[in-house]
Amino acid sequence: MLKESKKSNQTYYLEEERAFLDGPRNRFKELWFTFKVQYHFIRAFRKLHFIGPCVTVFGSARFDSSNVFYSKAVEVGKALTELGFAVMTGGGPGIMEAANKGAFENNGFSVGCNIILPFEQKVNPFLHKWVDIPYFFVRKFVLLKYSYAFVVMPGGVGTLDELFEALTLIQTKMILHFPVVLFGKEYHKELYEHIQLMAANESISQTDMNLLFITDSVSDMVEHLKIHAVKEFGLVKKPLKTKWWFGESKY
Repeated sequence: MLKESKKSNQTYYLEEERAFLDGPRNRFKELWFTFKVQYHFIRAFRKLHFIGPCVTVFGSARFDSSNVFYSKAVEVGKALTELGFAVMTGGGPGIMEAANKGAFENNGFSVGCNIILPFEQKVNPFLHKWVDIPYFFVRKFVLLKYSYAFVVMPGGVGTLDELFEALTLIQTKMILHFPVVLFGKEYHKELYEHIQLMAANESISQTDMNLLFITDSVSDMVEHLKIHAVKEFGLVKKPLKTKWWFGESKY
């Protein structure tokens, strides 16, 4: 019965967002939807307010533990905790699970923003804290809000969407000086070349390329983040203190 109820809720949220995107509806329905969106924003803010500076790791949900990029993501998660960052992901399986696992097993802080879907996504077991979010656009905002850098592992359409959302916010100066690491040179080769082509044709500025870094090396990623995140923002590694304001806390 509980499983059926959970699936029913997941299907409801999917159909609700689909209906919202179909076009104008009854004005009361539109207003009611905005109230529900506001509720999920506030709920996420309360849950994650004290998690400390994060790096968000994006990547495919479809790679299992036998995939080389899964192993690399574990190394990435571990390395980020050693820099003093909490590791945030979409909270699901695949690359997300691997990055959370690296942080969790290295005594770092591991966070997930899970999307509620009737298929594919379940929270992975390597999270200290997570929030379930039913709307894609709310989830994407939260994944960006708490991070000082973004690491983009190999992934699919969703990963590219998250990458270009971050790049768009950096390009338009909504977020400033936030480094973006493309991890996996061969996998991202054509993508990186296309972004370079955009810069060469002046559809983006050459300066937009400055904080986009492509590598296969965890140690090179670490050195890049030391300069462009830790030093840039004056971050200091320190224990995360438990606080309790308006019901928010570390755990």
